[in-house]
Amino acid sequence: MSINVLKDKPRDWRPYRFPPLPQSLAPEWKNDPVAVQRAIADGFQEGNEKGYQEGLIQGQEHGQQLGYEAGREQGLQEGLMQGRVEGRESFDQASFPLEEANRQLRSFLSELERTRRQELLALVKKVSEQVIRCELTLNPTQLLTLAEEALAGMPLETTDVHINLHPQEFARIKDLAPDRAASWRLVADEALALGECRIVTPRAEVDVGCQQRLDACVETLSQHLHLTED
Repeated sequence: MSINVLKDKPRDWRPYRFPPLPQSLAPEWKNDPVAVQRAIADGFQEGNEKGYQEGLIQGQEHGQQLGYEAGREQGLQEGLMQGRVEGRESFDQASFPLEEANRQLRSFLSELERTRRQELLALVKKVSEQVIRCELTLNPTQLLTLAEEALAGMPLETTDVHINLHPQEFARIKDLAPDRAASWRLVADEALALGECRIVTPRAEVDVGCQQRLDACVETLSQHLHLTED
């Protein structure tokens, strides 16, 4: 005897239920038990079919409802995600001109600030040069003071030391401080600018003038103003 195994087709079959046996019969049915059993079977089959159909309809409706709710939830999530993506793209497109304008403004303000600092540095340098020029005009012997301070810290022999100066300052120092001028070998050097001073020995030449000192101060100030590359 072969057995037919049904699988993967749950909608094509359903279990068969035998009709119940009669428990008690009315007097008029006792003479025909076959008819009674047939009536019971027909009624049972009809009720079973009706219940199956109703259950099938209810199951379909319930399944459709579950599917609708699941599909609706999935659609909401996908729509929300897509809306976020599209909203972000729209925002990026709309904000790009503003970001570009903001970048240009920051660049302009940065360049303006740099220009302002450069102008301030140039003004400080110009004023400093004028102050130095005025000081040296009134008291050119300050150049000798700078030279003497430099020589005091140098391991050099002072037997053959020349202090080179601009001719005008050379003449004025001799007129204003002849004793100090006589203690040093001063040399008028036309190659030097006003305010410049050179200490010349057989072994070295040292710049102790005002310009190199001013340039060092300006360089330090420029670094503090962030105008030079590190």
